[in-house]
Amino acid sequence: MSHPLSDLLLTPAEMAAVDAAAAASGIDSFALMERAGAAAAAAALRLHPEALRFVVLCGPGNNGGDAYVAARHLQESGALVALFHLSDPARLKGDAARAKAGCTLRGEQLHFYSPESGDVVIDGLFGAGLSREVPTDVRTVIERVAEAGLPVLAVDLPSGLDGRTGRVMGAAFRACNTITFMTRKPGHLLMPGRELCGELEVFDIGIPARIIRAEASGTVAENGPDAWKAALPAEQLETHKYKRGHLVVFSGEADKTGAARMSATSGLKAGAGLVTIAAPRAAMAANAAHLTAIMLHAIEDEADLKDWLADKRLQTFVLGPGFGIGVRARAFVSALAERHLVLDADGISSFKDDPQQLFDLFQGEPRLVLTPHEGEFSRLFPDIGGDDALGKVDKALTAARRANAAIVYKGADTVIAAPNGRALINTNAPTWLATAGSGDVLAGIIGGLLAQGLPAFEAAAAGVWLHGEAGQRAGKGLTAEELALAVLPL
Repeated sequence: MSHPLSDLLLTPAEMAAVDAAAAASGIDSFALMERAGAAAAAAALRLHPEALRFVVLCGPGNNGGDAYVAARHLQESGALVALFHLSDPARLKGDAARAKAGCTLRGEQLHFYSPESGDVVIDGLFGAGLSREVPTDVRTVIERVAEAGLPVLAVDLPSGLDGRTGRVMGAAFRACNTITFMTRKPGHLLMPGRELCGELEVFDIGIPARIIRAEASGTVAENGPDAWKAALPAEQLETHKYKRGHLVVFSGEADKTGAARMSATSGLKAGAGLVTIAAPRAAMAANAAHLTAIMLHAIEDEADLKDWLADKRLQTFVLGPGFGIGVRARAFVSALAERHLVLDADGISSFKDDPQQLFDLFQGEPRLVLTPHEGEFSRLFPDIGGDDALGKVDKALTAARRANAAIVYKGADTVIAAPNGRALINTNAPTWLATAGSGDVLAGIIGGLLAQGLPAFEAAAAGVWLHGEAGQRAGKGLTAEELALAVLPL
């Protein structure tokens, strides 16, 4: 059964604090372990009726305790069960020792496990608490199981994954199914953890929500409407087109205009009241040939832009798609320092030699959204990008604080981060969204939401989610043009 707190994400440290607080409040911690192990056994029987043998791998901590309970339940159900343990079970403490004592199966040392056809592996070695490389004997078993192609059911998290970052610590099981308890961890959603978990289920083992909420920082969550819908502008019956915002997208040179048009189209589809493409004079004809609902304005240089900015209704801009890298991009961004700006692609790369110049322009209330992919992130934040101790969420948050900007750190597990420490992990993007021009569409959607008055972080998060929804709608084999047309407003 799913739990109403399953939208929350708790780090392994926060979950450990929940367990301690539950025990301190008088809740029987062994009863929680009993329910967790029983849930694992029930999942194994439900998911693998064809299993000839359940192979239960028990670790040295509470995850191992859950596995001993699961083994006992499987044995009592009449299944054939083989038990293997890491390190000496006599050294188990507390609830885990009690769980081992209640299991009559004779276990063997982990390295003796030899996969057989018909085995289903129940992984209770480490769970989410692992913070160092897996030992050699664990790596060997992980490799044997993978070579034999056996199904794995992971208890809490596939062993070898870091529950905070989703990183592989030397080696990790690839599970068909993972069952976790009360809430998910960031490592269930961050890559490659998300792929290695297979199908994920969250079970309620009876820890009260108040205890979980008291220990949850609430700063990291899954991206979805609950995270930003409160910031959406109330629908006005007589909305004037300027009230719904005017978005400006800068075009590249005459032979590089397509990216800006995709941004502009998606900004319009996302609900901006007016959208204008600002283009060099030589690119006006190329743009005009393809535009109907989107307006055109000639902007040749910084002087033209500054004159135009006298119109204070112009508050929201997208710069980067197809724009070109260099002095002109930096000059335009400087002129826009008091406005709302989505800086993408070439716009980001234009500041690679002096990122601080960009960050200094956008102080105060966050008005800047940066949308880097892996390479652009490392160009703008080389020290953060290269810090292997940090996970993707930590990297995005550190960058957001430095830049005083909403950061959209793109990838299969896009992370949206704010300078105030909030971060969201996006999960709704289909794999086929990784197509040329997809980022141009995303920049436009975020621009369209900024134009309607959403704050930078909320516009970025809602934009990433709408982008994923559009990808689902457009289907496999989509082009960026089809993706832009599949965007629907909030």
